[in-house]
Amino acid sequence: MKHEFLTVRREGAVEYVTLNRPDVRNALNPELIAELADWASRLSAAGDRHDVRAVVLAGAGTIFCAGADAKWMSSTIHYTKSENLRDARATAEMFAALDGLPVPLICRIQGAALGGGAGLAAVGDIVIAEDRATFAFPEVKLGIVPAMISPFVLAKLGQAAARELFLTGARFPASRAKEIGLVHAVVPASELDTQVAEYVREILTAAPGAVAAAKALIREVRWRAPIDAAATTADIIARLRVSAEGQEGLKAFLEKRKPSWDS
Repeated sequence: MKHEFLTVRREGAVEYVTLNRPDVRNALNPELIAELADWASRLSAAGDRHDVRAVVLAGAGTIFCAGADAKWMSSTIHYTKSENLRDARATAEMFAALDGLPVPLICRIQGAALGGGAGLAAVGDIVIAEDRATFAFPEVKLGIVPAMISPFVLAKLGQAAARELFLTGARFPASRAKEIGLVHAVVPASELDTQVAEYVREILTAAPGAVAAAKALIREVRWRAPIDAAATTADIIARLRVSAEGQEGLKAFLEKRKPSWDS
C-alpha cells in the first residue's frame, strides 16, 4: 500500500514511523488507519527475520495525535449500520495490529495525545512524553465512548484510572500519565530524542527473539492466574534455554563478552 499520511524510514535495525497529517494535528482518518494497519501487518508478517528490532512511532509537527478526525466522525452520521460497523472494526483491528507487533513499539509524544492518540500510547511498549504534553480520553464530552481503545487502555491502566478518566473526559498532564502507567518517561522537549535513543540502545543489547517472546509472554499470561499459567511459562523457558539465542547469551556471559546480537 502506498502511504499518503504515514512516513516510514529505516536506520539500521530501527524503523521510524511518523503520523504525517500535521495540518490537522495528526488526527486519525480512515486512510491513516488503513496505512497504520497495513504497515503493522507487513512488519508482523516478517516473522523471525529480526531485521527490524525496534519501532519509534511519532507525530509530525507540534502534536502527536489529536484523536479521530472531526470531519470524518461527523460524516459517519450518513453511514449505514453496516458501514459504521465496518469502519469501527477497521479501527479496532488497527490498534490490535499495533499491540501485536513482535518488536518493541516506542511512542514519542509531544504536544498532546487525545482519544485515539492516547490509545496509541496505550499500545506502546515504551512511551516517552515531553513534560508539557497533555492527554485525555474526551469521548464522553462528544457523546460517545473510547470503545475501540478500551481493551488496551484497561490492560495498561487498570479500572481505577479508567473509571476516572473515561467518565470525566478530563485532560491530564504528562506527570499524571506517568503516575498511572500510560507513560514511562517524562522529559523536557529538548531531551525527547535523546531519551528515545537511550531506549533504542537498550533494546538493541537484548536478543531479538527473546524480546519477541517476552512481548508474546505478556499477552499470554496477563489475565491468567499464576497456577493456570504455570504450564505455559515452564514450556516457554524450557524451550528458550536450549535455543540458539539462549545458548549464545549464556556463553557470552560466561566468556565475559558481548553476545552476537549486541554489536
